[in-house]
This record gives sequence, structure tokens and C-alpha cells, in this order.
Amino acid sequence: MWLPLKGLQMTIRAILADDHVVVRDGLKLILRAKGVRVLGEASDGQEALNLVRDHSPDVVIMDISMPVLDGIKATKLIREEFPASEVIILSMHGNAEHVRRALKAGARAYLLKESAGREVVQAVKAVVSGNRYLSRQVSDTLTDDYISGATCGEAGGLAALTAREREIMDLIIADNSSAAIAQRLGLATKTVETYRGRMMSKLGVRSIAGLMRFAAAEGLI
Repeated sequence: MWLPLKGLQMTIRAILADDHVVVRDGLKLILRAKGVRVLGEASDGQEALNLVRDHSPDVVIMDISMPVLDGIKATKLIREEFPASEVIILSMHGNAEHVRRALKAGARAYLLKESAGREVVQAVKAVVSGNRYLSRQVSDTLTDDYISGATCGEAGGLAALTAREREIMDLIIADNSSAAIAQRLGLATKTVETYRGRMMSKLGVRSIAGLMRFAAAEGLI
């Protein structure tokens, strides 16, 4: 018999998506103890999307770093197709860039795995009540990032890239050549190289090695 979370007059239905079984098992124990019904588990973003299509859950608790389809892309697709299914990101990545991307994709909560045991139930209650939830460490990171000037309104850095420049940057980071990117995006190779030059100039890097160092520092890889 499933019981609702205290203070909520409903049985919450959830899907778990993480490529580590031990993480999913731990979450199941915590959630089921509080009356949350776990409808299914996924080990990658595509499996998570398929489960959402099958069950239309109230909440999806999802990692970012997963094979086939990462958690941020899966979040965007889930929120576009099933706006009533809220997404909670549970990740080891606590840098501001990952958090901003997840929230922009439609996630309503962002937790660090190190605090999941203490906060996941609070996050579930918050999102099904129509609120957002950020773990304390994540909230502090965003505040520090804002104070330091590294915000979306800043003239340089990642925020200065156009959507196409960001797309090409991600493909370069994934070890694609200009020719391969051109074929994938339906562009001329020269056009891709032009975008690449503009992107690298905005980021202040001069080589692919420099770009990779920048990406590593931002937590993109």
C-alpha cells in the first residue's frame, strides 16, 4: 500500500534515471520509505524518456552524465513532451554552468549526489507543489557566480556564444573534425571553421587544446 508524502494529498509517482545501480537502489529505499511509488528505472537518458512516455510520472529524478542521451538533453525533451512531469537533477557536477543548463532545459530542482540522502525527499515535495529546489551548495555556487560577474549577462565567456557557436563547441569537445561537424549540421566546412574561429575568439582560446582546457575548467567534460 502506497502512502502519500506527509503534507501532500496524493501518491507521488517517480522514475529514476542513473547509470549506477547502487545510486538507484539507494534512492528507491529513501523514496519508498516516504511513500513515493517508483514506477521504473533507467540507465540512460533515452530509457528515461521512454519510461516517461509509458507512465507519465509526477517526478523524474535524473543524473546528468549518462550514456546515449545525457540528462540535460533528456530533461529538455521530457519537459517539452510532458510538461506535467517535473525533473529533479541529481548530479556530482556542482558548477554554475551545469546548473544553468539544467534549469534552462526545464529542471525544477538540482541536487548534488553527496546531499541526496538528506534532500531528495524535500526536493520531491517542493517540485510537486510547484516550487523549485536547489541544494544549499548549488545555491551558494550560483550566488558566488553572480557576485563574481560570471553570469548570463556577462559580455564574454560561454554566455557570449550564439546557439550555433555553442553547438559547434560541444561537437568539437566530443572530438569531431570540422568536416564531420559540417556533414552533421548540413553546413559547408568553411562555414564551420568560421563559427569555430568566432567561438574560440569569444572564449579567449587559441587552439583545440586550449578549448579542451577551458571545457575541463568549466566542467563541460
